[in-house]
Amino acid sequence: MASHTTVDRAQRLAQLHAQHKPLVLPTVWDAWSARTAVDAGFLALTIGSHPLADSRGAGDQEGQSFEEVLAAVRPIIAAVDVPVSVDLEAGYGQKPADLIAGLIEVGGVGLNIEDTVHSEGGRVRSTEEHASYVAGLRAAADDAGVPVWVNGRTDLFMHAQDASAVLDEAIGRLRALVEAGADSVYPVGIQDDDELLAAVTGAITVPVNSTAHPVRHDLDRFRRLGVGRISNGPLLQRALTDTVKDMLKPWTP
Repeated sequence: MASHTTVDRAQRLAQLHAQHKPLVLPTVWDAWSARTAVDAGFLALTIGSHPLADSRGAGDQEGQSFEEVLAAVRPIIAAVDVPVSVDLEAGYGQKPADLIAGLIEVGGVGLNIEDTVHSEGGRVRSTEEHASYVAGLRAAADDAGVPVWVNGRTDLFMHAQDASAVLDEAIGRLRALVEAGADSVYPVGIQDDDELLAAVTGAITVPVNSTAHPVRHDLDRFRRLGVGRISNGPLLQRALTDTVKDMLKPWTP
């Protein structure tokens, strides 16, 4: 049975999405980065699969098992008193009900789910298959009594040689995810394309998530383009890596 704290945090995450346009969720990877983001004033966080894997010497793209990911995110979630969403890649081969059960057990109240199945050679799920998986997540969360925030991701733009050529297909896929129960959608790979971002946000009725670099991108721009939710993917960790290198360089032998 889910704890009152988990339910409360899930409800709080939904409220934050309604109150902040866009809602910015820094992407963290350990207890230190999570506490740092909360101390900076952020009200919710997301744990990214790529920075989490890098912090543990593992590979992204399902280079860790589901059990390893749960063990890694548990102390991060416990380190802060704000809602935390977890990037669960394509689901690590788990059934939707098992994915939700594991997430709730470690205190997570939101998740990303993508359509590139790395454990199966990087194939991309069809629209129907991805929507069915999202529907399974929604049903499992409802059965568990926790309004887990489902962020349905598509990699269609990222995989395409010409991102604009797959716009209609991507919008159709995102709409299918919304119909299946996704609370927000995440079209990866178009964060620098104003035209594509505006086309997607104009066609989708739920918050659209965009990746953002904490230094190179501008919050007001995303707001003008109608983006409803922002996360960093691996870009916050990479920005810190660049800064740390600059700090340490004068001390090298």
